[in-house]
Amino acid sequence: MKKSITIIGSGFSSLAASCYLAKEGFDVTILEKNSTVGGRARQLIKDGFTFDIGPTWYWMPDVFEKFFDDFGKEPSDYYHLDKLNPAYVVYFDKLDTIQIPDNLNDIFDIFEIQEKGSSKHLESFLNNAKHNYDVAIKDLVYRPGISITELITPVTIKKANQFFSTIRTSVRKNIKNNRLQQIMEFPVLFLGAKPSNTPSFYSFMNYADFGLGTWHPKGGMYEVVKAMYLLALELGVKIKTNQNVEKINVEKGVVKSVVSNGEILYSDVVLSGADYHHTETLLDEKYRGYSEKYWDSKIFAPSSLLFYVAFDKKIKDVSHHTLFFDTEFDVHAKDIYDDPKWPEKPLFYASFPSKTDDSVAPEGQEAGIFLIPIAPGIEDSPEIREKYFKNIIERFETLTDQKVIESILFKESFCVKDFINDYNSYKGNAYGLANILTQTAFLRPKIISKKVKNLFFTGQLTVPGPGVPPSIISGKIVSDLIKKSFDKTSL
Repeated sequence: MKKSITIIGSGFSSLAASCYLAKEGFDVTILEKNSTVGGRARQLIKDGFTFDIGPTWYWMPDVFEKFFDDFGKEPSDYYHLDKLNPAYVVYFDKLDTIQIPDNLNDIFDIFEIQEKGSSKHLESFLNNAKHNYDVAIKDLVYRPGISITELITPVTIKKANQFFSTIRTSVRKNIKNNRLQQIMEFPVLFLGAKPSNTPSFYSFMNYADFGLGTWHPKGGMYEVVKAMYLLALELGVKIKTNQNVEKINVEKGVVKSVVSNGEILYSDVVLSGADYHHTETLLDEKYRGYSEKYWDSKIFAPSSLLFYVAFDKKIKDVSHHTLFFDTEFDVHAKDIYDDPKWPEKPLFYASFPSKTDDSVAPEGQEAGIFLIPIAPGIEDSPEIREKYFKNIIERFETLTDQKVIESILFKESFCVKDFINDYNSYKGNAYGLANILTQTAFLRPKIISKKVKNLFFTGQLTVPGPGVPPSIISGKIVSDLIKKSFDKTSL
């Protein structure tokens, strides 16, 4: 008799885990709260426009390749990838930009133009970053976060100082140009923490940026979700949508079933890829591994105010990915991490996927996604959303020297309340726990329940952390632990 596994949620980590577990012979069922799979990586389709609601950056292509290769597949079996050139553009002032090319030699040239001699410092920095990438992505991130000993290897001992210094210190040691500093500090924002709080070992994100490049799956990031969904179905995974899990039942310390839409569903194992804090609220209090005080004490990655905007014309002087650094990042960061409140002058990001992908907008028109990072848990109202849209769109017009407001066909927004309502996200966070030193590896919430046998967790609140590639890796890690907990001959 096959052992049955119920997976709560269908985000990247859940889909990855379901594939690995089904391949090993488990009877796997996914229960998804929403009407479509993908968790935070859903789509908005309206009037011929297609928007990725969640992630828009495709970094670390090797992680995706490794996942599909584990099943004898390739990403190209499911979707087409294009490498973006420029990878992204950064605005500092009106029509004042730096473009990041798709290859290192051109990036070195860009740096040299901005600061004489900086390219040699960048090359040295990236050599170390590549080594960190090889150590992290090919080894450390696949460890389950059970013990500190996982981090103690001959290589990490040599790099111990990089866990106690910061990205900001490393970046600014030799490169003095403020614009270049901001560009080099930008990638760690994907880890959900300030550069001044992120260990310098995480420079591997700079190698992911400059060394591996920025890619785009034609049709958007949801094509990756669809690929993993199709693979899961090929492997025999059962996927049910519109399933709201209301309770996890435990008997004598062993998980027995879940209650979804009022129906009891029995299972040998329950794996949650849903919000970790929310999942524990589905348990009787005595079975919860972490208290409310624990969660309140954690440093969370930002939430986001997002706008999905359809334009009736093509937008000039922007790239597929465009960053707007025309205000002070450190001031904005304080409003996220130190004194949580709405920022007065927020930095923002805009994605125009229709610049490189004609499938996401009607001919001659443009799909735009705008994002402002904000503190989780702050007030969210239609009035506040509208105020901030006006703020960024007016700055956008000034910085790019064009009128766009009158060309808006429609816009939709997504913010703290939506993260809570749609994903049961703790305080409406968008990216999980920040990857600071005290929340790294074995210091993150555990993949294996501390109090309930056969209850497991996966996703951005546990190891290895926030982001799409880490979520896929998290699914691999938890599936390995589940497999080890059962005798394969009993499946």
